[in-house]
Amino acid sequence: MAFPEDILTDDEVVVLDLHPHWIRLVRPVFSAVVVLGLAVLAVFFAPNGVLQKPLQYLVLIVAVVLLVYLTIVPWVRWVTTRYVITNERVLLRTGVFTRSGRDIPLVRLNDVTFEHTLFERMVGSGTLTIESAGERGQVVLTSVPHVEHVHLRLYELGEALRGYSGA
Repeated sequence: MAFPEDILTDDEVVVLDLHPHWIRLVRPVFSAVVVLGLAVLAVFFAPNGVLQKPLQYLVLIVAVVLLVYLTIVPWVRWVTTRYVITNERVLLRTGVFTRSGRDIPLVRLNDVTFEHTLFERMVGSGTLTIESAGERGQVVLTSVPHVEHVHLRLYELGEALRGYSGA
């Protein structure tokens, strides 16, 4: 899904439009496999008798609740989190029912740093910290895909706005 153009200024162009790295979905997928496996085992090995059906239904209800909490909610968070960089600002958008957003004009950037562990380097993600002039100061973007490339693009865009040439 493309970023909505109606919130951009006339001369503003989207440079990068990112979701958090897919690695954030590994734990929810693993949780789904475990919950489904345990639910199947519990339903299959439910003791025979009068309580067999109610116990099986209870297991299924608990499994559905766990699947929603451990799998669906993190997936929806991932889908609705956007890191957008334009030629004028950095936009952070999150949420479905309660939407929140933060915009940082590139001309107000004081410092942009990145950090990634060995594992994050192997999968191609990391944490980007953006410090800006203003009272809210710092934004930390986690699980940024290709964090070093994003860091470089932010630096290049900031320098271009300040009128510096790359030569």
